[in-house]
Amino acid sequence: MIKVNLRSQERYGGVLNAPHRAFLRSIGFSDEDIGKPLVAVVAAWSEAGPCNIHTLQLAVHVKEGVRRGGGSPLTVPTIVVNDNIGMGTEGMRYSLVSRDVIADTIEAQVNAHAFDGFVGIGGCDKTTPGILMAMARLNIPAVYLYGGTAEPGFYGNLKLTIEDVHEAIGAYLAGKITEDELYEIEKRAHPTYGTCAGMFTANTMAAIAEALGMALPGSASPPATSARRVMYAVESGVALMNAMELGIKPRDVMTYEAFENAITVLMAMGGSTNAILHLLAIAYEAGVKLTLDDFDRISRRTPYIASLRPGGDYVMADLDAVGGVPLVMLKLLKAGLLNGKVLTITGKTLEENLRNYKFPNVPHDHIVRDVSNPIKPWGGIRILKGSLAPEGAVIKVAATELMRFEGRARPFNSEEEAFQAIRRGEIKPGDVVVIRYEGPKGGPGMPEMLRVTAAIVGAGLGKDVALVTDGRFSGATRGLMVGHVAPEAAVGGPIAVVEDGDRVLIDVENGRLDLLVPEEEIKRRLKNWQPPPPRYTRGLLAKYASLVTSASMGAVTLPRL
Repeated sequence: MIKVNLRSQERYGGVLNAPHRAFLRSIGFSDEDIGKPLVAVVAAWSEAGPCNIHTLQLAVHVKEGVRRGGGSPLTVPTIVVNDNIGMGTEGMRYSLVSRDVIADTIEAQVNAHAFDGFVGIGGCDKTTPGILMAMARLNIPAVYLYGGTAEPGFYGNLKLTIEDVHEAIGAYLAGKITEDELYEIEKRAHPTYGTCAGMFTANTMAAIAEALGMALPGSASPPATSARRVMYAVESGVALMNAMELGIKPRDVMTYEAFENAITVLMAMGGSTNAILHLLAIAYEAGVKLTLDDFDRISRRTPYIASLRPGGDYVMADLDAVGGVPLVMLKLLKAGLLNGKVLTITGKTLEENLRNYKFPNVPHDHIVRDVSNPIKPWGGIRILKGSLAPEGAVIKVAATELMRFEGRARPFNSEEEAFQAIRRGEIKPGDVVVIRYEGPKGGPGMPEMLRVTAAIVGAGLGKDVALVTDGRFSGATRGLMVGHVAPEAAVGGPIAVVEDGDRVLIDVENGRLDLLVPEEEIKRRLKNWQPPPPRYTRGLLAKYASLVTSASMGAVTLPRL
């Protein structure tokens, strides 16, 4: 039997804990089961969408691995808010909120039932960061398991992802395709269960869990439909028990150097801008001081080398076929861009994991290039600052060829107002669409803008129109789109006083986002500015708005003491 100090024995051992043991006996536990480490298998599960519909099945296999390793496993759930189904609606306001709710519900269940460790199974966008936040917060032995990507769809010669459906709407509204063509794309875009197929937020965060060292090497990329998912599920259960015996806890793994590695992988793969919010939040829970300046510094030194959608041509299943995230990390390690000495949840260092990994002997340069021959010499995401974003903003340069844009501001006080203007054909080349009051507090919930960004690109304006917002974007967003503007409009950030016709400058190379209005004029406008009434005064969104911090801090929620 595994030799560790068990906090579960304080809850279930001894004469006075007979009532607690009685409940375990009622679900089939024996004396031997009660004496073993008590392990939670936390499944972010939901039938509301394909991303997490299969996680309960994976939990069964994780439990098998836990039992092999000498533990007593129990499955417990946490929530899922499906981002794509909420996109462009009030439902999207609950997406980022759900990240913190997931962390809170895991804390409640793990501590309330005195589990000694847990495996967290995620899928859709906010489940991975929510689970990793809980791991860092609780700091008991834990391993992350990703539910896996969906396979791509096909329409003629086109390889489809959900991104294509959103952009097809823009094309339909612009008269470029028929309703029947849109319907055919809709039917074919997401043919299996699993998360969105491209390097969107879910797959980005899976790669980051690997890069942080909290998931088993190679576990991020196999499709949800692959039998290797079952293999990784069993091995994750075994790995947890090994980590428990070795005394490895999440904060031993999630060090500052590990976060630097994760940011490097994010930049090299051109991942989702949402990862910046999530890494800041996970680092906060881990007690690691991480700032936007770290992202900017690492972006400037890290080349973009993985041709993955939306910035490239391939999907996660394609990456899996040539070596997955370990292939990217090996190239970065050989170039001296990763710290190979960091500890991982396997008990080995990152360098040892990569040295022992079995890579397929197949061509891969079409998907993952060498560092010496990058797609772009800098990272896939850049941080911008300036008079319009004093605390910072983010742009996914992997998904646009434009490095500089100056245009006239078209401000809107909600995503819906902007979408209707695009739908009416009112947005013209040279415009900078400014969407405000959609930040963490103002939204509330900092909704993603994929419906708007996809409509702009689908209408053929992707190279002629820019967008700036204090909200955020889907990982599927492409084009010259700047998000996470901080301070947000709801707290009196300069974005609140942008007027129609103002000139806005986006300068990626120099890291600038400026409102080309004299400083004294901006100060005068801000002095006369009044915040609008909150959109919600009761319920979850109102609670969240009262606790949430700036996007530049990861939009974490802090208690009011």
